[in-house]
Amino acid sequence: MRVLLTGHQGYLGTVMAPVLTGAGHEVTGLDSGLFADCVLGPAPDDPPGHRVDLRDVTEAHLDGIDAVIHLGALSNDPLGALAPELTYAINHHASVRLARLAREAGVRRFLYASTCSVYGASGGDELLDEDAPLRPVTPYAESKVRVEDELDELADADFSPVYLRNATAFGFSPRLRADIVLNNLVGHAHLTGKVLVLSDGTPWRPLVHAADIADAFAAVLTAPREAVHGRAFNVGGEQNNLTVAEIAEHVVEAVPGSELVITGETGADPRSYRVDFSRIEAALPGYHARWTVKAGAVELADAYRDHGLTEHDFRRRFIRLARLADRREAGTVSPELRT
Repeated sequence: MRVLLTGHQGYLGTVMAPVLTGAGHEVTGLDSGLFADCVLGPAPDDPPGHRVDLRDVTEAHLDGIDAVIHLGALSNDPLGALAPELTYAINHHASVRLARLAREAGVRRFLYASTCSVYGASGGDELLDEDAPLRPVTPYAESKVRVEDELDELADADFSPVYLRNATAFGFSPRLRADIVLNNLVGHAHLTGKVLVLSDGTPWRPLVHAADIADAFAAVLTAPREAVHGRAFNVGGEQNNLTVAEIAEHVVEAVPGSELVITGETGADPRSYRVDFSRIEAALPGYHARWTVKAGAVELADAYRDHGLTEHDFRRRFIRLARLADRREAGTVSPELRT
């Protein structure tokens, strides 16, 4: 298939692009380049692509495309809290506009990267499936809910949107993010010897490796239409439904000599949820999230050591919020996050 992959120079896109090309698809990227230089280790081999802001996409960018995989977004809760109006402009309005253009251009399948954060304030220990109430607590998660709703209205006999609600990602990517829980805890342990947890450690988090996310999207891309059309899928595995304290304990095991420090200074996090992943395994025979948090912590610790992760890069270059603040100050990004 001819696939347009938005956000191909991001944390997940950099992992997903070679999976798609390895499966025989012709991949074209589309990215604003905000984080293209946030690389740890050798530079990745990107597919050919368009350097364009999501808000500026035209139908010409979709000419000849069979399917869109839409990863491009302002990608975490702190960014959404900093500039909620930009989060809605990019993550919500520009995403729906992209889908409309795709439908008009004859694109038949539209895979949307949503998030398990849509369940955010569910609480409790019960497993949440895709039909559970959506209780987003941040502009980022709220934007995802709005896009899912509007894509559902666009679905028809010729245009199939699919909503992949990724658990919290982890694992090494050449374009690293250090502002997601496991990646951050391992980095802090590697640099300081402390596995630092600022909450009380009790919230539940479902996690999934970046490679398992890539495999899920690749499987949905070619699945029979009747198995995926207009459906939401939680992406992850039951083995990675863990409390923050349990995640931190795996980090202590992965980084020799580190110690666990739970300060509790930020109190209990309202985002606490466990997720049921049985639907995606039933719809996509053969798909199963392979990576455990334990294995991912070891992978990250090895990568940080082998590639020489520095304190500055960990705290500034690979933290999305800090990186944008630095680029704004340097004048290479406008207040509207345009390059």
